Amino acid sequence: MIAGLAAVAAAFWLAPAHEAMSASPQDDPDVRVLVFTKTAGFRHASIPDAVAALRELGAEHGIAIVHSEDGASFTEDNLSGYRAVVFANTTQDVLDASQQAAMEAFIRNGGGFLGLHSASDTEYDWPWYGELVGAWFDGHPPGLQTSRIRLADPAAMGIGSDDRPWQVTDEFYNFRRNPRERVEVIAALEPSDFVGSTMDGDHPIAWCREYDGGRTWYTGLGHDSRLYADAVFLRHVARGLRYVTGIDDAC
Repeated sequence: MIAGLAAVAAAFWLAPAHEAMSASPQDDPDVRVLVFTKTAGFRHASIPDAVAALRELGAEHGIAIVHSEDGASFTEDNLSGYRAVVFANTTQDVLDASQQAAMEAFIRNGGGFLGLHSASDTEYDWPWYGELVGAWFDGHPPGLQTSRIRLADPAAMGIGSDDRPWQVTDEFYNFRRNPRERVEVIAALEPSDFVGSTMDGDHPIAWCREYDGGRTWYTGLGHDSRLYADAVFLRHVARGLRYVTGIDDAC
């Protein structure tokens, strides 16, 4: 038995680095994510729902979730204890210059970033952050509307070829630029389904990419509290969490 255990241990330690990264998160209890929800502008009523959903997803996927609204959390020393940072419905100017520098260093050292909804309505005077998110908020049509979501990989969201398309009722963001040429678009709205798109017939709503040494993933969905009970949306966010923490390579 001892010899067998030794062989298993040796196989683990000799495994390539990419295989270790793909291991079950339950094997790595040190996967920690900082969820940041500070607002200096509009404050979404769905923030508690977002935090609760992220905690549940974290528990399901072996990721420890730490919630903060304190910009003082953004120091190089503190951020070094996390795999990724989530900006969950943040708004406007939430970090000072030293905190921004710590965030930049975190990403350049291989950290991950996940943005929910109004993360794109944040830090307009910080060009690096705009590139991190991929596009800044430009406005939204009035009220909640419904659209089919065109997914790059429907099967990953648990949607088969015979299933009805995923439909979402939410507040839909228009962006200052179309990010498609700079990112991997993973979901797009169907502009013909709702009134008020300004994206010239191509309306990305979620995307990912490697950026400045780290990984970034953003979804413009997440305004309405009810969406945090949508099973497909939760799978969507979980896939983002696994990507930005390095658990999975697919986003």
